[in-house]
Amino acid sequence: MRIMKDALGRDVAYTYPPERIIALDPAITETLYHFGLDEQIVGRTRFCIHPKEKVKNALNIGGTKDIKMERIHELNPDLIIAEKEENTKEMVEELEKHYPVYVCEIQTVEDGIHLLEELGDLTGCVNKAKALHSKVDEAFSTLPQIDPLRVAYMIWKRPYMAVGRDTYINHTLEKMGFINPFAEYDDRYPVVTEQDLQEASLDYIFLSSEPYPFRDKNHGEFQSFVPDVIPVNIDGQMFWYGARMLKAADYFKRFIERLPEK
Repeated sequence: MRIMKDALGRDVAYTYPPERIIALDPAITETLYHFGLDEQIVGRTRFCIHPKEKVKNALNIGGTKDIKMERIHELNPDLIIAEKEENTKEMVEELEKHYPVYVCEIQTVEDGIHLLEELGDLTGCVNKAKALHSKVDEAFSTLPQIDPLRVAYMIWKRPYMAVGRDTYINHTLEKMGFINPFAEYDDRYPVVTEQDLQEASLDYIFLSSEPYPFRDKNHGEFQSFVPDVIPVNIDGQMFWYGARMLKAADYFKRFIERLPEK
């Protein structure tokens, strides 16, 4: 038995190293597979889709916010790993009545890098985690730096929602020099109106591929009310933390190189 303190300040006691893990966050799931924990990962959410050839071997236990308890009881995990933003407080409270639940919290690039060693320590993959940490740290140290450009990172429509403060996405954008005016709003994912977008003095609107799947066909609707702002599609999965950060660093370099000129 081992005890570790999680992001909520809770002492989580669990069997070490864990042999039956359920991961409730796509980025965490992908990172655990990167560590080679194929046999230990017994459950994951339907949004945990990477690596594609491996996740199919773990039972789908529902969504990140609507789990199926009967499937979790069937798996009888010795550790469940959640993320504070991705999973709800109510889920964690219900799960911890039955199983050890360790909650992570990721709001910054530094949090995302630290997560690698945190998960390595949690699961007995310390050396693999340190090696990955070193590679990601080096990759993100060379992120492109741009002249300040004002951007909105859109994640939803009807209503329109943008990325705001205290989020990993916003901090990653800031690391590259982008200015997000909606980081000044109170909500972490504020609802924004056409007028808000018009008054934000934007250079670009980044249209994410998730959770709402913005596509080229959505460009026209934004250009109809902010005609001087350039809409650009962006891969939302590249804003996953953990192991995905290795691929993300290269993606960001190419993305900035291909940004349409103002």
